[in-house]
Amino acid sequence: MKIILAGYNLDTETIREFHQKIPEAKHLTPETISAAYARISRSPKSVDELRDIARKEVEKARQSNRNIVFEMGHSSVAEHAVFNIDVLGVSRLLVEEIEKFRLCSYTEKSQRYVLFKDDFHIPEEIHEADLEESFVATVREQNRVYQDLYGRLKPHVFKKYSDLAADPANSSMLEGWAKEDARYVIALATETQLGMTINARNLELMLRRLAAHPLTEAREFSVKLYEATKDTAPSLIRYTEATDYDRLTRKVLKAEVDALLKQEEKGKGDAACLKDESVTLVHATSHADEIIVASLIHSSSDIPITRCMEMTSRMDRNDKEKIINATLRHIKSYDSVLREFENVNLHFELTISASCFAQLKRHRLATITCQDYDPSLGVTVPPAISEIGMVESFLETIKKTDDAYRKIAKTAPLAATYILANAHRKRVAMKINARELYHIARLRADRHAQWDIRETAKKMVELGKTVMPLTLMLATGKDDFLSLHRKIFPDNAA
Repeated sequence: MKIILAGYNLDTETIREFHQKIPEAKHLTPETISAAYARISRSPKSVDELRDIARKEVEKARQSNRNIVFEMGHSSVAEHAVFNIDVLGVSRLLVEEIEKFRLCSYTEKSQRYVLFKDDFHIPEEIHEADLEESFVATVREQNRVYQDLYGRLKPHVFKKYSDLAADPANSSMLEGWAKEDARYVIALATETQLGMTINARNLELMLRRLAAHPLTEAREFSVKLYEATKDTAPSLIRYTEATDYDRLTRKVLKAEVDALLKQEEKGKGDAACLKDESVTLVHATSHADEIIVASLIHSSSDIPITRCMEMTSRMDRNDKEKIINATLRHIKSYDSVLREFENVNLHFELTISASCFAQLKRHRLATITCQDYDPSLGVTVPPAISEIGMVESFLETIKKTDDAYRKIAKTAPLAATYILANAHRKRVAMKINARELYHIARLRADRHAQWDIRETAKKMVELGKTVMPLTLMLATGKDDFLSLHRKIFPDNAA
């Protein structure tokens, strides 16, 4: 066995300094690694030899990439070329579009930890509709109330949690709790920044999809992202222009749905749905516990899955529980449940705030689709704002925001969402498997999680346990994991 470190992230300033010292160096491109790895399947040479050849013959490596990726269709080769992108001065609304691309990595400036100032994006659509004055006035009013809320929330939090405040090491955490509640009043137009790591295959997809986006800010982002990356790996990125599929599909689909809704009363629901206020379990895999048990038997035996299902259908609850217990007995709070738990699904509809969605969308292995933010769904008011007696001020600002939204929607409907606050809600459809729900429970149902998403996660777990109680028996936050494990396995220390 031989393991070689083939490469790692380098800051572009380091690469630029190298090029200044050695101008003739042409091999500092991720394309050479892509080309070398692409040749592994057809060459008797060792991979380190292939990398050496690619570095010495960059143009040949690029031609090889073009042939393999675009002519032969082996797009996975482009995934070996990775970019680290600084994204600055974008709105929180645009970030939601950027982070829809699930096979990338993002770290965003957090409104939970950073006190934001009067920085916000004014959409081009607002300029064109001559609405800039009212737009800016509304956002500045939101920001003024945000600062007032933080000024009141900070001493309230320190007083409420005086035991924690006694230790100076907790100051930053307590300040963060005040910031995270104050942020509910600021707009989705608020500017932020993030670090993004993305491979060339997903970079090309992002460029193409956002080039077709109806928002000007998204299209501008696509152009600037292309300008920043086009010379680094030209052999791996080709199809960056907007396509009719990306530009028109959603529009055509919406027109068909609008026509359908005219024929049928809007809002008729499924009486069989399991509901818990803002969380609805729309659908779950039937006989989920049996499917999980059959899957576990299958992977631990040499018999076909159909026979495993037949066996499971004849088992009583006690025997099924023994099989699932065998997978959970030795698990720790940081372990993932076995992959067999991915074989059953839960489909939720969530009515949640923008603040909650900002965290939920980080669960990229889920299937998440959304409606637009809708002021008619109301807003989420942090309990701490009630505790400090500022609900009236908060809701008055929301009313002004809703008024501005309606005004903007009349002449610039695409840009109206920018003015809405983090407290505003939208409906989100989220399909996850049981394994992912375990992950969400550990991270988001924990007492250290932000309260809004914690409430949502707990409701999801509660509803999930009603339809697959054995499968989800140990789904809980990290803080409750040990006590629940001991309750289920009293003879086994977790």
